[in-house]
Amino acid sequence: MFSHAAVIFAFLLAGASTPSATAFQTLSQRPLASKETGLTMRQLDPRRSMYRSSLRMQSSVPADATKKKTVQILMSDTGGGHRASANALRDAFDVLYPGQISCDIVDIYTDFGPFWPYNDYVECYKIMAKYDFLWKIFFEFGATPFGLWLNELLLETFCFDPFLECLSRPVGESQKRADMVVSVHPLCQDLPLKILCSLDTNGKSRSSGRKTPFATVVTDLGGAHPTWFNKGVDKCFVPSDALRRCAKERDVSESQIVQHGLPIRKGFWGGEYGKVKTSETPESSPFKGLFAFLQTSNAENQNESDEGTVGSVKEEMRTKLNMENIPTVLVVGGGDGMGGITTIAKTLGTKLDTNGSSDGNRYQMVVVCGSNKDAVNELSDVTWGNNINVRVNGFVNNMDEWMRASDAIVTKAGPGTIAEASICGLPCMLSSFLPGQEEGNVPYVEESGFGSYSGNPELISQRVSSWLESPKIMEEMQSAALKAARPTATIDIAKDLAQILFDDSKI
Repeated sequence: MFSHAAVIFAFLLAGASTPSATAFQTLSQRPLASKETGLTMRQLDPRRSMYRSSLRMQSSVPADATKKKTVQILMSDTGGGHRASANALRDAFDVLYPGQISCDIVDIYTDFGPFWPYNDYVECYKIMAKYDFLWKIFFEFGATPFGLWLNELLLETFCFDPFLECLSRPVGESQKRADMVVSVHPLCQDLPLKILCSLDTNGKSRSSGRKTPFATVVTDLGGAHPTWFNKGVDKCFVPSDALRRCAKERDVSESQIVQHGLPIRKGFWGGEYGKVKTSETPESSPFKGLFAFLQTSNAENQNESDEGTVGSVKEEMRTKLNMENIPTVLVVGGGDGMGGITTIAKTLGTKLDTNGSSDGNRYQMVVVCGSNKDAVNELSDVTWGNNINVRVNGFVNNMDEWMRASDAIVTKAGPGTIAEASICGLPCMLSSFLPGQEEGNVPYVEESGFGSYSGNPELISQRVSSWLESPKIMEEMQSAALKAARPTATIDIAKDLAQILFDDSKI
């Protein structure tokens, strides 16, 4: 997917006069060594050198040398969803097995990539996500048989040794490498599996002899890149029927596939573990009734929603967040602030204000711009109409509360946001998607009956305002969203992973 050749090829096609080509030149000029000291980047980074001398010793240490188990979660910050999923799994382990599992979450490419572009995937991602045609080229090339072969070859050639250091490093307070490895990124399957084979056979094989458990937790929703799926894993956790089919197409067997849903942030968990504040018990949480309903609704595949419970929670959240108790739309641009959020917010705000003038109602719009400070400043300077109340936020840590205070959401087609919105019963207006990676999320939402897609701000505004004007439509879409929700997915995945982890016969 993120092959070295594909990244370079995509940037070159952009042309020397484009902003992306300039960015390419800037990124490619990153030094591989310090001119002042003469040291290589690996020597300058203590994380790269401190483990090298002890690789042989660590690979021979029994995995059950200590009672506390260790898990290494591999990811890269190419988008906010991978780290969020890793953190969610860690939090679930802490809740389910306090003090028993230590997690090492590592951005393996940024921290251990040997040189550009491997150690700069995050910046490459941001540039390509900004220019859709670049992303489309690189995604589709990486999905071809030749692209997959080339990516695997280049990764093993250039990244085997530095990634070996990562997978060999001590985790937590132990003096040994992780008892289990979990991937939440599409480029953390093939090479880590080969490295574990090498470690478990003392370097004799890269293709067989692996004893260390390895699992993939797919964090896409309606479609996924082929690199997510490797038939050599112990378990492959998928969130949807569409991705179950993708896994099978890559020769992952039915016995390896587990379908629970997407791992999501703690504030969205359901069942007995669902709570807004970590200090609250399920019994004392104001959301106990909602979570109990969601768990029952999903387990029994019911079609009816508890409008009273959802409405009660919504009113409580609006009071807590100092919001007016009126029809509310949440507009989000993701953690990186992408998705044309300013134009959409301005157009929607104008439309809702106009509607308010004609129907006598008052509306509310909350805009979460993420790390996009320019968007925050621009929208904060707007003079909004008298019939709409607007709240503009940057990055927030309580997205679960803002979602539960809203009636509908406008968002790019990110899988995590869609999953979280469905748990809150929010109709979703999808405003953009990354070609290939997020494209499958659009039919997932539309076919599930709780949203639609348009990249046109005017059409987005018309559709969302029509939803708010029709209680019947809102009720139907809310019910469909709750039916698609999987609030216990994170807990279910963590329990299954722990079962593998504590099965000493597997290690």
